[in-house]
Amino acid sequence: MALRIALKDGERIVLNGAVLRSVGRTELRVESQAALLRGREIMTPEDATTPARQLYFHTMMAYIDPDGREAHQRAVVESLGAVARLLATPPASGVAMSFAANAAGMHFYRALADCRKLIALEDEALAAAERASQPVAA
Repeated sequence: MALRIALKDGERIVLNGAVLRSVGRTELRVESQAALLRGREIMTPEDATTPARQLYFHTMMAYIDPDGREAHQRAVVESLGAVARLLATPPASGVAMSFAANAAGMHFYRALADCRKLIALEDEALAAAERASQPVAA
């Protein structure tokens, strides 16, 4: 079954490691197995500023860079440890377990979905820590 992708003018995708940018409105049909990320799913190294975002970035790289996969997988393991230390809650542990199973099975696209959940949980935890550190108004 083919995957149909509609791209807006200037939208980026990564297809098997190659960055493509549409010129005008473009529609693609991917008819074979491919590592594909749409623009909103692409993270730059500069955006990997927290443990969960670093986990996403390294998982993304393991997915789209098969030649460097071994090094990216080592970084994934390190990042997952940092995320587990930061987000030691039952919901986060469940998502981390799902992530680990997907990453170990080399289902990187599914693992990226788990990373997005971990990023949301991390954002909530960091916002709560920020609120807790604010002085109470008298």
